[in-house]
Amino acid sequence: MALIGISIHILVWEKLPEWGTWFNALIAKLPNPLQTLYKQWRCAYCAGFWIALALHATTGFWTIPALASLPDYWGPLAPLVGRFLDALASAILILAGVITLGAVGLPAMKSYMMKEEFMKSLAVADAKLHERSQRAKSLRSIDSV
Repeated sequence: MALIGISIHILVWEKLPEWGTWFNALIAKLPNPLQTLYKQWRCAYCAGFWIALALHATTGFWTIPALASLPDYWGPLAPLVGRFLDALASAILILAGVITLGAVGLPAMKSYMMKEEFMKSLAVADAKLHERSQRAKSLRSIDSV
């Protein structure tokens, strides 16, 4: 469940806002309280908790299956307490996953940018070498005349 939660968090708070203007326009059309809620839920732990509750309700998945059957002394509150505790556990995994992906993503992005810069510099150097070679050939042909 945490992997799905991480995916939802990254999609809603990192990717959709970058994919054109339609998503941001949709958020702007929401009532102010919902816009504020969207902005405040950037926290992967906070959003992760609610994502986990929604996923549990829609899929029946449990991060900690033992929480599905709490002791009898919880009585009729057992399912609610189990879901609440499971959502807390899922939220911390979602937070850890988002932080880990961010930590891995930055060096990977820097590495990609450095490679692109290096490849461009090779292309420039190759063009300069070709230009020098052409000049040398033209100078040799002028000298031979």
